[in-house]
Amino acid sequence: MNMPSNPAEKQVDVAIIGAGPAGLTAAYLLSKKGYTVTVIEKDPKYVGGISRTVEHEGFRFDIGGHRFFSKSQEVVDLWNEILPDDFIQRPRMSRIYYEGKFYSYPLRAFEALWNLGIWRSTLCMLSYGKAKVFPNRNVKSFEDWTVNQFGYKLYSIFFKTYTEKVWGMPCNEMSADWAAQRIKGLSLWNAVTDGLKRSLGLNRKPNDGQEVKTLLETFRYPRLGPGMMWDAAKAHVEAKGNQVLMGHRLKQLAQDANGDWRMSAAGPEGETVITAKHVISSAPMRELATRIHPLPKSMPEAQDLNYRDFLTVAIMVKSEDLFPDNWIYIHDDRVQVGRVQNFRSWSPEMVPDANIACVGLEYFCFENDGLWSSSDEQLVELARQEMAILGLCKAEDVVGGVVVRQEKAYPVYDDSYEQNVATMRDDLESRFPTLHMVGRNGMHRYNNQDHAMMTAMLTVENIETGTRKWNVWNVNEDAEYHEAGDEGAQRVIAEEISEDRVAALESMRDVPTRIEETSQDKSRKAA
Repeated sequence: MNMPSNPAEKQVDVAIIGAGPAGLTAAYLLSKKGYTVTVIEKDPKYVGGISRTVEHEGFRFDIGGHRFFSKSQEVVDLWNEILPDDFIQRPRMSRIYYEGKFYSYPLRAFEALWNLGIWRSTLCMLSYGKAKVFPNRNVKSFEDWTVNQFGYKLYSIFFKTYTEKVWGMPCNEMSADWAAQRIKGLSLWNAVTDGLKRSLGLNRKPNDGQEVKTLLETFRYPRLGPGMMWDAAKAHVEAKGNQVLMGHRLKQLAQDANGDWRMSAAGPEGETVITAKHVISSAPMRELATRIHPLPKSMPEAQDLNYRDFLTVAIMVKSEDLFPDNWIYIHDDRVQVGRVQNFRSWSPEMVPDANIACVGLEYFCFENDGLWSSSDEQLVELARQEMAILGLCKAEDVVGGVVVRQEKAYPVYDDSYEQNVATMRDDLESRFPTLHMVGRNGMHRYNNQDHAMMTAMLTVENIETGTRKWNVWNVNEDAEYHEAGDEGAQRVIAEEISEDRVAALESMRDVPTRIEETSQDKSRKAA
């Protein structure tokens, strides 16, 4: 095809699909380096994707809860650069609600023993022992992997109900690969021994009397929510003369004979056309495949990728505060809610009235199912009733509410997703070396906010060098439990690929994760 010369077209170096953490990180860094950039974002008002902050009558709330913690020093430095003066330090507190009782997390041994009772605790440990002596050698599913790690009894109490609420499918149909990635490094033995030390007050360093932090106990957070970060990033991009087009949905993406891209987007004033040398996409892989012209060979695999949608019902309750937790996981099949956030515990500035608490009930669903299709009034009433059932507040104390719908919040990790992603990735990367997929939905990977940012940061370096210097697909590939360790402890979390190997490694699948190994990695490999 020939590139049109319509003067209304926008010609830039890089076009970016999506103004979430990955898309805006790429736009910010490219703008800083002097590239011309245009970002399209389908939301008409908010940037940040699922990391945005929504405001309703002065109340602010986060969509999902986003702590600002990363082991990557590069990510921490970028956060500080974009938002230097608005972070606050917050205590981390979360609990599990099970059978009317609360379980602290991290585990407190005596509390868990008391809540479960001696008989059930004994059964849990016997079940754990059985799994270790007679493990399942043919691990295929989330259930197989988790039972091997913790025993069937603990799996059924603390994993099965909540996981099936989140994903809308039986645990024995979910990928073991996802369980290994998400729960990796969380050891039952370490959790029990650490909890015992906490309960006895023995978890102290001998020299200074300070508690050893084995799991994240505090985190930084923008005082008005994560949306502050992405609003600031957008402002920086625009200050450099580049654009973030709100309310613009990807319509079509095509290349000409020279490899240049023509991207069309449907916006509030009609169609916008952007021509660019490179395209960075954080759009869901399934959606991207349907917009590329001609349709990719991997279209059948792309159509088999699935997504879980998400509802936040924020309610205002007459109370100074309902509970001290940042969030509570609800392991209770009497209610549909999966998690409850307390926004004042994230930041006091998000709740303007000292006499009103604002909490967010999170519901996981599929787009257009009964829950998704319910009216806002029905959903607020459901939240009101379920808070009463759980005993978290009285139904009559609820004085208001609002609903936020988030489509394609979580890529689904069924037993075929890994092969489908690999097929689509190989197809698109081999045909389109200047098309870069980043972020959670853009790569169909369970990336946290910092991982999504790192995929964008490395992609910018690849564009700048004109090579596939970094393997972005290995970001978060062998990550340890994401709440363990020290902030900024690692300098690099993906391996650099030498130029003489790039051509032979189009899919770049067999590359180790980091160019610099930690001593723990070296010890593990030596063993």
